[in-house]
Amino acid sequence: MNLKQLEYFVRVAELGSFSQAARILDIAQPALSRQVRMLETELRCSLLQRNGRGVALTEAGRRLFEHGVDILQRVALAVDDVEARRDEPTGRVVLALPPSTARLLTLPLVKRFRDELPKAKLAIVEGLSTHIAEWITTGRVDLGLVLNAEADQAIELEPLSEEPLCLIGPAGEPSGPVVFADLQNLRLIIPERAHTVRKLVEAQATLAGLRLRIDWEVSGVPSILDLVRHGFGHAVLPAGAVHGSGNPEAFSVRPLVRPELRSRLFLASSALKPSTPLMRHARAMLRELVSARRHNDPA
Repeated sequence: MNLKQLEYFVRVAELGSFSQAARILDIAQPALSRQVRMLETELRCSLLQRNGRGVALTEAGRRLFEHGVDILQRVALAVDDVEARRDEPTGRVVLALPPSTARLLTLPLVKRFRDELPKAKLAIVEGLSTHIAEWITTGRVDLGLVLNAEADQAIELEPLSEEPLCLIGPAGEPSGPVVFADLQNLRLIIPERAHTVRKLVEAQATLAGLRLRIDWEVSGVPSILDLVRHGFGHAVLPAGAVHGSGNPEAFSVRPLVRPELRSRLFLASSALKPSTPLMRHARAMLRELVSARRHNDPA
């Protein structure tokens, strides 16, 4: 067994798919499958159960996965510690972004990373804020941007920005604020329950004794906006979601009031993992890019 085989196995197990893991690891799928089979042969047991939807861990696979994650984390910490002593931004940093934020920040972040940190490598993954917090805790990612984060002793949170939630409708609707209670009279397109905006809206509805009409549950912000634009209902999202859509004139954006709900963006990192020069540079880049986006967004 070697570290490369262990890393391949862990990535396949995390993603539940050889094809997705091969794409992220930048390796041909047959070569990836061969390495995992070699690992199974050496351990004389089956680690992954193949099925129509991908792969699932066997009992032996679950035990090796737990050890593997811990081993890879310790190796990464050792490498980071050695490189940190040189005080150079080298190595690899894994950054997690919510999908709506990733659409706005990925291109400028990659450009700056290429120009300012030529000796370092950047990996970007997307996920819901609840998943990103879990990935930081388990060591799968180094840094993440999370919305409306909850306090956790294992995670350091740095507030970056906040913006009010708005009622998003098709263009041509009346302008002006919308009282939160009026949402009960609308057909809503809302993300799944794990989404932070869904949690904010439903928590306030419960406090106010309101029953919301949720016609469609759709997780992707671009898909939600497409449905709004075609008249399938209204959405509750930060105004920045519309500004980053590439077609803001197709929508009406009305602030919610009484009460006003605000979506807060945090920079999250592990409270247990030592900072490195690369992580410090990456944090500074994220702060600057989020600040620039906030100042460039229309009022």
